[in-house]
Amino acid sequence: MLIKRGERAKDTYDVIVIGSGLSGMTAANVAAKNGRKVLLLEAHNKLGGLATWFFREEKRYIFDVSLHGFPFGMKKTMQRYWSKNIADQIIQLKDVRFINPQFEISTDYTKEHFTNILVNKFFVPSEKVDAFFNYIEKMNFYDKEQMTVGELFETFFPGRNDVTRLLMEPITYANGSTLSDPALTYAIVFSNFMGKGVYTFKGGTDQLIKQMRDELLSNHVDIMMNAKASDVLVENDHKMVTVNNQKIKSSAVISNANLHHTIFGLLKNYSFDPSFLEKAKAVRMNSSSCQVYMALKENESIPFIGDLIFTSTHPTYNADALLSSNITSRTFSIYYPELRPGDGEGSGKYYIVSSTNAHYEDWKKLSPDEYKMAKEKMISETIEALENILPDIKKKIAFIDAATPITVESFTHHYRGASFGTKFEGLEVSMNLHKEVPGFFHSGSVGIIMSGWLGAANYGVIQANNLESYLNSIHLQNSKPNNKSSEHESTI
Repeated sequence: MLIKRGERAKDTYDVIVIGSGLSGMTAANVAAKNGRKVLLLEAHNKLGGLATWFFREEKRYIFDVSLHGFPFGMKKTMQRYWSKNIADQIIQLKDVRFINPQFEISTDYTKEHFTNILVNKFFVPSEKVDAFFNYIEKMNFYDKEQMTVGELFETFFPGRNDVTRLLMEPITYANGSTLSDPALTYAIVFSNFMGKGVYTFKGGTDQLIKQMRDELLSNHVDIMMNAKASDVLVENDHKMVTVNNQKIKSSAVISNANLHHTIFGLLKNYSFDPSFLEKAKAVRMNSSSCQVYMALKENESIPFIGDLIFTSTHPTYNADALLSSNITSRTFSIYYPELRPGDGEGSGKYYIVSSTNAHYEDWKKLSPDEYKMAKEKMISETIEALENILPDIKKKIAFIDAATPITVESFTHHYRGASFGTKFEGLEVSMNLHKEVPGFFHSGSVGIIMSGWLGAANYGVIQANNLESYLNSIHLQNSKPNNKSSEHESTI
């Protein structure tokens, strides 16, 4: 059931999930389907984490927060762990465009089309292209390969920054990857993300999350919003979660909060092994992002110009330039009316969202006046960049707003406003947390592989399965006789 503001949850659950990002929601749903009594806590008034939306001007306009694009695998995950109805509303984007000084191309974002582009437009020998794809497809999580992404590209496409830009820039936008990250991370993400095209949810994020919420409720998950967990105390086989001045007991907890906040916030009173804490402290946060949200006037329209447009004025691919406060690169997500069909709130309109990767520090250091001016400058320059694609678009815009890493930090409570979780080393710490704190699991955006919509949802499944094994082990342990007298009594 939905627990209304001011109401109390039950005193005891099998599982408490802290945070309702796609990872937390999926973990809660899997645990509930396994017959567990589940409480899902969300600090804000909406579910979804970064997979969310917001209204403006009395709900005349609705904006999806996240970049709208995820892999084909999302369809399979939604059908298996959520519902066929949700999976059936996942549709393929028609056209992804690149516009930069090195090239201008359109693609359906499949391996076959990328092969065609590399051979026929970039004039890379087909055997070299095939060798590259074959190599990355064979890489797996357990490889001892120490090659970086930059070394991977230099091995197969030496001196070809244009090829690197084509194959790498979208991944940098999608999860903050850079050329210094392990090559394995690129191989796994590319195989998932660029194999069968890019997909989105028809109807918008609000409809997706509404259907997920309804599915959770049908599986008897208790959902409490405006409920920020302040700490978790570990008492042998039980965990005590404090939320809104209520202490709630559970056998297991899954935290979908940022990894840093989970360890140094929720578990601040736990006595960790010093070596584990050192690893946790060394985990780097990934980058954050800025967005500019634009809604067109109701009587205005634009021609089809593509679904995702990666634009840049920087002469070459450069991950540092993608993060610079001096913005030269933007991804435009175009939301056509057919993406939000019907008469729902904010539907039937044209929306454009510009997304830019960013450093948290560049925005955090600004004074209030400097911050306001920087946002206004970002909005102005974004419109100017968009007019290179859509001349006179400024005249058609009815509403415009912007978000920064400070916005991300404020609404998600992510440490340093991280949009993409942690760097690769965060995955080991996240996956081993329950070995340090039995019955306490972390699931969220970590290590590039477990980031993005698909990575987050799948990680929720993984941790829900680990949690199930833990709860079964507790049951077996508690059902065993614990002393000789009880063993004798059990035979009488």
